[in-house]
Amino acid sequence: MLPLSQTATTTTLLDGLKDESASSIWDEFDRRYRTILYGFARRLGLDEPDAADVAQETLMRFVRDYRAGRYNRGQGRLRAWLIGIARYRVADVRRERARYPVARGESAMGDVPDDSQAEQLWDAEQRRFIFDQALAELRATTRLSERTLEAFERVVLRQEPVTDVAAALGVSPQEIYDAKSRIVGKLKDVLAKYQALFDAD
Repeated sequence: MLPLSQTATTTTLLDGLKDESASSIWDEFDRRYRTILYGFARRLGLDEPDAADVAQETLMRFVRDYRAGRYNRGQGRLRAWLIGIARYRVADVRRERARYPVARGESAMGDVPDDSQAEQLWDAEQRRFIFDQALAELRATTRLSERTLEAFERVVLRQEPVTDVAAALGVSPQEIYDAKSRIVGKLKDVLAKYQALFDAD
């Protein structure tokens, strides 16, 4: 997972997207939103290929609309614009599925969430993305051992019993509790840093 730029604000990205030759800006914009869009589409019931297509098409459509002057930050948040495009694309996929429900083994149209539900789904995916970014940074920049990080992931993220994880890794339960405390402390600062990148969205 490539790390997000810590200096590319939303304003910087949007200003840079106006320049079609600024591939580094596009790459950063893509890194910041593709995974969230993919997860959002998956939460709306799309399979992996369709969700990947929706993420790609949403990003491309936004950039095209933005360069054509159709997006105005004063009229709404960036994420609201992305959610709107993604919802339309999901509805298109569902309409296409409904034409061939027997062949795909699926029913016709499902419910597309209202604005409030869609924002909740987006927020959940954004939180997961930020957490994954923060954890990847901890792996790359701290002296925590792989075993310590594995213990943390298994106990905190997968919610496996501490005693089982301790036995599997050959450590004491107290060592796991100590590791958890150290990692949570470090993680809070890193999470805040990544969250700040999205606060203006």
